[in-house]
Amino acid sequence: MRWEIKSFDELTTSALYAIIQLRVEVFVVEQNCPYQDLDYADQKALHLMGYDEENRLAAYTRLFDKGIKYAEASIGRVVTAPFARGKGAGRELMEASIQQIYRQFGRQPIRISAQQYLEKFYSSLGFETVSDMYLEDNIPHVEMLKA
Repeated sequence: MRWEIKSFDELTTSALYAIIQLRVEVFVVEQNCPYQDLDYADQKALHLMGYDEENRLAAYTRLFDKGIKYAEASIGRVVTAPFARGKGAGRELMEASIQQIYRQFGRQPIRISAQQYLEKFYSSLGFETVSDMYLEDNIPHVEMLKA
């Protein structure tokens, strides 16, 4: 996978379109969850994009320094394209996201709001559950922290 990281202002219109298309495809359509994806947080994030050998957006996260979403740094909008699943893309995406948080903002704790069914996956990356289950957009989530 080829990785790019950009601020909002560095995104081309084509890259932004691909990001929004992937987020809507997975979060709104596939997960049947109508929610307000465009939340004015994109402007405050760094955008990590993973492209496959055909130059398709295969994986994406947005990264925040501490004090923006949480008291800690955070990773959000974690998404892998359907065509890239089952090939280790999700793990590669999260490992790259963690490394970029450390590179861009310094080594520090990272908090995520994880869909509960992925709790074991995130635990395998060093995240620990720090909340009870809660509903976010009608989907069970837990907060997790990597110290």
